[in-house]
Order: sequence, then C-alpha cells, then structure tokens
Amino acid sequence: MNPTRPPAAHPRLILFNKPYGVLCQFTGEPGQRTLSEFISIPDVYAAGRLDADSEGLLVLTNDGKLQHRIADPRHKLPKRYLVQVEGEVGDQALRHLAAGVDLGEYITAPARARKVAEPGWLWPRTPPIRERKSIPVDWIEIDLTEGKNRQVRRMTAKVGHPTLRLIRVAVGPWRLDGIAPGQLREIAHPGRV
Repeated sequence: MNPTRPPAAHPRLILFNKPYGVLCQFTGEPGQRTLSEFISIPDVYAAGRLDADSEGLLVLTNDGKLQHRIADPRHKLPKRYLVQVEGEVGDQALRHLAAGVDLGEYITAPARARKVAEPGWLWPRTPPIRERKSIPVDWIEIDLTEGKNRQVRRMTAKVGHPTLRLIRVAVGPWRLDGIAPGQLREIAHPGRV
C-alpha cells in the first residue's frame, strides 16, 4: 500500500492475534498459512510484520498513512514482546538487553527488559515448544522502539538465552488483551498516533 495514497473513505483498524506458523501476508506458496485464512475484510494490510514463528498482535488497516506511521521505525512506536527463553535470566543479561546489543551489522537501540512470570492467560502453542527437562526456561518482557528482522531472537541469543517462544502483546497504544489466537477485533480508527 502506498503511504501517499489518500485515506480510505471508511478507515478501518483491525487488531489480530496471529497464530504460530502464519505469514503476515494474504498470499503465499501452496501449503503456507496466510492471513487470508482468518481475515476476509477487503483492502486491509499489515502495519509491520511478525515472523511466521512468532505469535501475537498484528495491526492491520486500510489507511496508508496510518500503516506507514505504525510500521516506520523513525516514528519509534513502542512494541512489547513476551519472550520465553532458555536458561535462567540474570541481571547482567537484562542490563545488556536494555543497553543495546551489538549484533554485528548494528547495535540495537536501548530497550526496556525485565524478567516476568509466565503469563496466566497464555494459550498452548501448536506445535508445542520443545521441552528439555535439564534446561530451565524464563520469561522476559522486552519493549523496543525499532523492529529489525528477527531482532528480539538475535538479541536474546547474543546474551546467551535463545528464544523459544515470542509473542507480541502491544504495538503503541494497542494491546492483545482478550483476543484469542486466530481472532480479530475491529476498533475505532485513532485519527492520529
């Protein structure tokens, strides 16, 4: 969608809980799961992306300017992730995540990172996470204002805690609250973000 295109006659804003294994697009190769399996609203497009192996909040709209504003990292719209990682996360790893992680081609912007309990509302993932009884797991909440390709996974791996499960729970003012996997909620268009 071209961000210079005039706003749609009826601007729409959709919050969708993207299941694991679903591409953030409406078409794909045969056998690939896409948004078209869940969303039949015409002319809406994802404002930002989530990898197929990530879950959670995806914001869609038919408003090109809003889509651009949400997706463009220059606007620094915060995104919150819940991340299940291998190993027990200590203060040093959290400080490293928060300060910025050198990923080789760039250093991540400062982030907010804290250890949290496994959420009580968490749905089972299909397929389930591989469990290794000899390796403990922890949960981290990470807030980013950028969103480079596989950034959260690369950050946690760099500090010694590979990501097992990644769920985006917020994008700017919008929250996943109460939206089941594969379900959507249409909300009032915000006008501006």
